[in-house]
Amino acid sequence: MFAVTVHFQIRPDAVPAFQAAMRLNATASVADEPGCHRFDICAEPDTPDRIFLYELYDDEAAFKAHMQTPHYARLNTQIEGMVLDKDVRTFSEVWP
Repeated sequence: MFAVTVHFQIRPDAVPAFQAAMRLNATASVADEPGCHRFDICAEPDTPDRIFLYELYDDEAAFKAHMQTPHYARLNTQIEGMVLDKDVRTFSEVWP
């Protein structure tokens, strides 16, 4: 498995629109991408403009394929100007 985590800092006034766009992307990712097994969207309770994603793919190739999908391109257009900071990290499975 190949895990991806993303930490976003979102403009406070854009949080509802960002979350709506990200939900559409996550739903399409899990439904339409055989290599995508999980796509969680989380927000810090006291700071809802801090968003955390946890994504789980078959492998790095499946993640790279995700970034070539129409729903990913649409997401990037929709959230343009909403993101103040973004930190992406990837992880290879160690165990089990």
